[in-house]
Parts: sequence; structure tokens; C-alpha cells
Amino acid sequence: MVEVEVRTRTGHAGRGASPTGQSVGGYEALVLRDNDPGTYDGLSVHRAVENVRQVIAPALIGRDVRDQAALDGLLVELDGTPRKSRLGGNAVYSVSVACLRAAAAVAGRPVYRTIARTELTTVPVPSFNVVNGGRCGDIVQAFNEFIVVPYRAADIAEAVETGIRVFDRLGAVIEKYTGTSAGIAPSYGYRAPCDDPRVVLELIQEAVDASGCADKVAYALDCASSQMYDSTTGAYELKGKPVSSAELVDYTRGLTEDFDIVFVEDLLEENDWDGFAHAVSQLTRTLVLGDDLIATHRSRLEQALAAGAVDGFVLKPNQVGTITEALETYDTAVRHGLLAVPSGRSGGVVDDIVMDLSVGLQVPIQKNGAPRTGERIEKLNFLLRAAENIPDCRLADVGGIVRF
Repeated sequence: MVEVEVRTRTGHAGRGASPTGQSVGGYEALVLRDNDPGTYDGLSVHRAVENVRQVIAPALIGRDVRDQAALDGLLVELDGTPRKSRLGGNAVYSVSVACLRAAAAVAGRPVYRTIARTELTTVPVPSFNVVNGGRCGDIVQAFNEFIVVPYRAADIAEAVETGIRVFDRLGAVIEKYTGTSAGIAPSYGYRAPCDDPRVVLELIQEAVDASGCADKVAYALDCASSQMYDSTTGAYELKGKPVSSAELVDYTRGLTEDFDIVFVEDLLEENDWDGFAHAVSQLTRTLVLGDDLIATHRSRLEQALAAGAVDGFVLKPNQVGTITEALETYDTAVRHGLLAVPSGRSGGVVDDIVMDLSVGLQVPIQKNGAPRTGERIEKLNFLLRAAENIPDCRLADVGGIVRF
């Protein structure tokens, strides 16, 4: 990964690093890698680093770090491609984040206060990706993430403990179901124990009940269906069989009738605009979110609005490449009454700017991963610290947005 440090003449500094994801949509800013099989199996980022040093740095030196929009505009101009493919989205994004952090350091306040649009009174409900699907060995679980949302916790401390308690209990539940130890998936949740999404939800519900948290917890799904879509047949894979877009929506509607599901993300392939619009009309007990569909691009969100294709989107600023572009997409969503859910990435970084966005923008829900690795635990600690530093802080009220 790329990490950039920006220093000002006043002695202030800011760092930025660019994450990546296991499920990466086709409209995301390009993660520029060296593709040299002899170095990190092709995943090294020396070219992106050199683009920061040789192209970006000379253009930014001497400019005012407090003018984020102008700096990001220059970054976009320097690259000049739709997906930041010349300099690398990882180079551009890391610089954009570093500039924002340096500006906050100059102002002497946290980044989340620098970007805040309103008075800060809440921290978001963290959600926990506890079971990971996809293609893992002999099992092909069509849905990518099964998520626990402790939306009725009394405060952030109880929300964090609830998510961790359920995750801890879930391992034993899965072991009882499979007769073997619960496997760890690439995204560090438990590996899906079967190909049936309903069974996975039932196992999670068993863990929730065993944790004594049934009155506090709801669920969410990230289907990442672009990974299960066959462009030659126009069909999706579900439980080992091809299904149409309409059949996938109908199946998911059944799940939302039997489980309290706050949102369903990327239920269809990233270009299936008609399918998303159909999902919005049919899934009346949940919110339909676009991730790969939107890729945090304002133009794609506007297209989704025109098509009636989403109830909200997943805010991943590295998808579009700069903080300014991500905030423009967020502001567009808010103007049209859509939900924005900031999210970390499976290939995440410590001290992720997405947490500052989560608090500063006062969103109701934030997506986190499984509470197993350092970069995910750090995000939870961030929310705990922010709650202590915001006077009379409370957990965001998700009751006003759920549809079950």
C-alpha cells in the first residue's frame, strides 16, 4: 500500500494511506501496482510512490494545504483519466487524505471536526462483517458479507461489546454445525459454512440468541453480486444454480420477511440498473444500497437517482480517488434523502480517514469488518474515543431509518 506524508512550513504534518478491497468494482479508481512477479508477487507499488514524488509533490509544494477543493482539483487535473489510472488512485488518494490531515493539524482539531457540516452530537452504529462468502474451496456462498448491526444498543460501548460478543459466540455455533473448526476467510470473518444464505443467517441468529443480544441486533447483507454474475448468460449463481435478476430479488425479499435486515448492498451486478430499480420496488422491509453500482462517483449516484435504483450508497472515498469528490457524492445523496454508509475496506489501513467521515458527517451507520484484526479494532477504538470527546455524545438513532 502507499502511504504519503505532507508537511507544512508551519511544522504541521498529515499522513494518508490508500486501502483496497477484496471485492473491487469496475468503476473504482485504479490501484496502480508494479506487476513485477519478482516483488511482492506483482503487488508492489513503487510506480505509484514515484508518481507522488516526481509528479504530484512538485505541483503541490507552495500551495495552501487548507484549500482541499483546490488541491484535489489539481490532483484530478494532473492525472487526467476517469479512473486515476495515470498516476494511480492509490497515489492520488493517499495525497488527498494527507493534505486533509495536515490542514486539520494546522487548525488544531480532529479531522472529523474539520469536515463537520453540523454540530457533533452522535457517533454511528458500527456494523460487523461476521461471516464472509464468495468462492472458498468447495463452498460457493453467493452473498459476500453477513453483517451484525447492534442498532438498539444503549451507547457506543454497548454496541462494540455486543458485536464482539456475537462474533465470539458465532465460532462455536459454526463448529457445532459443521463438526470442524470455524475457518477464517480472507476478510477475517468466519468462512461461510454452507452455500445457503438463509442457513448462514440462522446460524448468526443462534449466536445472537446465545449472546443474550436478540433485543439489540439486526442484520445486513453485502451480496457483491458482480462476483457471482455470468455476463454470457445474464444469470447469477445462487446455491449452485443460475438464477435471473428477478429471481435473486425475490429470494432476497423472502429473507427480509423472515429476518430484520437493515440494508442489502450490491444485490445485483454493477450495471444491472433495471434489476436495482426492481429491487427497490420489491424490498420494502429493507434499504437497497449501491456499492460497486455507485463506486462513490457523483455521476453514477445521479444516474441511480434518475433510475430509482437505490435507497442509499456505500461511501468508500478511495473508490473515487479524492476527498472532495467523495464529499460531493455524499452531499448529493443527502440532498435527495439517501442514506450514506461509510465503509472500511477488506484490505484496510490503520487510522483510516473513513472513520473521520463517519463521525464528522454524523451518519447513522458505519461498516466495519470482523473484530479480529488491528485495523478493524482500531476503528472501534476511534468511535469510543470520539464519543468521549464529543459533549453529551450518544449513539446515532437508526430506528428512524429501518423499515422492518
